[in-house]
Amino acid sequence: MNAPAIRYPFDARPEPGEAMEVAPRVRWLRMPLPFQLDHINLWLIGDGDGWTVVDTGIGNAVTRAHWETVLARLEPPAVKRVILTHYHPDHAGNAEWLCRRFGVELWTTQGEYLTAHAVSTASAGYTSEAVLEVFRRNGLDAVRLAAMGGRPNRYRELVPDFPHAYHRIYEGDRVRIGEHEWQAIVGYGHAPEHLSLFCRDLNLVIAGDMLLSTISTNVSVWSVDPEGDPLRLFLQSIDRYRALPADVLVLPSHGKPFRGAHARVEELTAHHQERFAELLEALKAGPRSAADLLGVLFRRPLDAHQTFFAMGEAIAHLHYLYYAGRIVRNEGTDGVMRYALP
Repeated sequence: MNAPAIRYPFDARPEPGEAMEVAPRVRWLRMPLPFQLDHINLWLIGDGDGWTVVDTGIGNAVTRAHWETVLARLEPPAVKRVILTHYHPDHAGNAEWLCRRFGVELWTTQGEYLTAHAVSTASAGYTSEAVLEVFRRNGLDAVRLAAMGGRPNRYRELVPDFPHAYHRIYEGDRVRIGEHEWQAIVGYGHAPEHLSLFCRDLNLVIAGDMLLSTISTNVSVWSVDPEGDPLRLFLQSIDRYRALPADVLVLPSHGKPFRGAHARVEELTAHHQERFAELLEALKAGPRSAADLLGVLFRRPLDAHQTFFAMGEAIAHLHYLYYAGRIVRNEGTDGVMRYALP
């Protein structure tokens, strides 16, 4: 039997600086982003005589001005803690700013906390040079590599500071926020230890970037784990949403809240299976590198920024097929890894 179809229960969406209630004492904020993906959803959860903030937006003046408007309207006007789903800048950019302002703790998983510091300081292999070397090894040409090189630390620009202590959340933890318990669900593939929060009493899940309603989450191979299989981890992680109620309200980081989590998992799984099939078909013509196959997975012209993420995704798809034993690979005399049918 097919899973219940995806439904969007809210026609309206909050403007920047506004907060819209989506469940008792759960409010939806929507902040702008200076990217093609032009917004992020943030969440306020009633927490006794104050509020818990889930995700914070990028750390720039525009977003902080919208936060000022939201904070001025809060009743009661207090933030009790800040929770991060993961370290990406649109989620973590104002974590320190809010924690310092209210004298509260940051709560997140260890993988996300440590990665935020590593990326901010370009340590532990988180450098653009290391990423570009992975792309070179996977066939990206010198012209496109040069177009992506020499950039400043963009993460540090969008996350200007970050807390130096945190409260660790583990898989399965029950986090008490106000009158309700929220179960921690840790997922993989998109980020090291991505945190989602499920409240059975309210029948809703704050899904972060793990389950988006209309777009597919970026899942990439990066320089710190160049032989990783993140797409397998991601597909296994989203499969866990099938254990939640079929009518659970999903609060994603991008797009509108929706019901129909099981159907969305089916759609995303089918989407990636289609991409695998297209790659296998393309490899019938002979060995190809990830760069050679960008046009199979992405049928539009890609600028340097888009190519950066597209390469990571292409490598992730090929690694999935390679570790599943469906393709083979060999490193050529030019140092480029190429994939082929067995």
